[in-house]
Amino acid sequence: MLAESNRNLMVKTGVRTLYNILFTVCFILSSPYYFMRMRRRGNWRKGFAERFGNYDTKLKQAITNRHVLWMHAVSVGEVNLCTQLIRALEPRMPNLKIVVSTTTTTGMGELRRKLPSHIGKIYYPIDRRLYVSRALSTLQPEAIVLVEAEIWPNFLWRARSLGKPVFLVNARLSGRSYRGYKRFSFLFKPLFAGLAGVGAQNEADALRLRELGCRPEAIRIVGSLKFDAAKLDERRLLDVPALLRQVGVKPGARLIVGGSTHAGEEAILAEQYLQLRARFPDLFLVLVPRHFERSREVGRELEAHGVKFAFRSELASREDFAPGEIDCLLVNTTGELKYFYEHATIIFVGKSLTAEGGQNPIEPGALGKAMVFGPNMQNFAEVVRSFREQKAAVQVRDAAELEQVLGDLLADEPRRQQLGRNALKVVRENLGAVERTVDMIVDHLAKGELYIAPKRLNGD
Repeated sequence: MLAESNRNLMVKTGVRTLYNILFTVCFILSSPYYFMRMRRRGNWRKGFAERFGNYDTKLKQAITNRHVLWMHAVSVGEVNLCTQLIRALEPRMPNLKIVVSTTTTTGMGELRRKLPSHIGKIYYPIDRRLYVSRALSTLQPEAIVLVEAEIWPNFLWRARSLGKPVFLVNARLSGRSYRGYKRFSFLFKPLFAGLAGVGAQNEADALRLRELGCRPEAIRIVGSLKFDAAKLDERRLLDVPALLRQVGVKPGARLIVGGSTHAGEEAILAEQYLQLRARFPDLFLVLVPRHFERSREVGRELEAHGVKFAFRSELASREDFAPGEIDCLLVNTTGELKYFYEHATIIFVGKSLTAEGGQNPIEPGALGKAMVFGPNMQNFAEVVRSFREQKAAVQVRDAAELEQVLGDLLADEPRRQQLGRNALKVVRENLGAVERTVDMIVDHLAKGELYIAPKRLNGD
């Protein structure tokens, strides 16, 4: 027994040592690339030290003698989910001090824009032992909530050694992620096994999570938080009709919005726009690249195709365009996509035609809009299945079929309206994941000394 215990300890120590050697090498080699990427995105200096576990006096004072809940949202999409969770968690656990971390500067921008001042906002530490130990020693959280599958070994090892429960919420595993975790199961299986609670989106994800090492009793099937996040009612932060008037778009004009597009998709939409405009003279195109730093590159592609465009960021500094003066508004700002979705005639969901994975189709569905996406929606397979089965969206096989479908839908308003109604129905049928996720977290933390407020009934 003792020999086996010593052998297991040696294996565990060897795995951790190997991981730290490889991570350090990769970190050194990749640092110039990621540093240049942060510089291109801008606003990288503020909070830079937090990536190494160093936090300012203001944060330290705010968490002194407080019970801290640490939530981690990788980037913009996860920040939206955190917003929903925080709104539901705070009434149940009013004595908690919530601190939210993110990895990207765009994610931090969204945190500062969407969350109130009493919520702490920090950058997630780089996964080296010194940095994560420093961060966890400073925050000393009661619990940690990871939004979606963000698994960093040193962070989880240190949290477990300190006895901090870690929850994984809105857990979704693409085929690629699943295969990767499976291939390195010697590293990840103990990490998944140590999770205190896992909120899976569906039975298929729950099965994969069990195979990866999650304890069956820790898994709850709660649905997708993205359905609840899509219905978030916020005050209008952007007057899209005014912007459209400024670029010469007449009221009632047909509008194609390409949302979260990836390389190659903008050129396809530009070509198809020019073809379709012959049939629909009032047609206008709005492109919102997933990564706004690609906007200059996209602009050059539009110019090469003869599409006249304006950058969204430059509208405030110039006078109005005459009708027909430009064909396309290129949105090179962040956090505004859904406001353009609200005024779309048809929405194309990006990263589905020239790239794999797909972007979130729930947001256009929650707005009751007709939407189209390509064949590569692997990251939202269950959601897409629901939309397709209930005739709430159109999935095309390639660019040629996309042009045909766009033309058909532009000419058929009743079908567009029916698609939108069906999509809204799918979203409404899938609400409630936020409350179920909060129940999972609260049920676990209620075993400790934290004060838990009674759950309010609807209408109270």
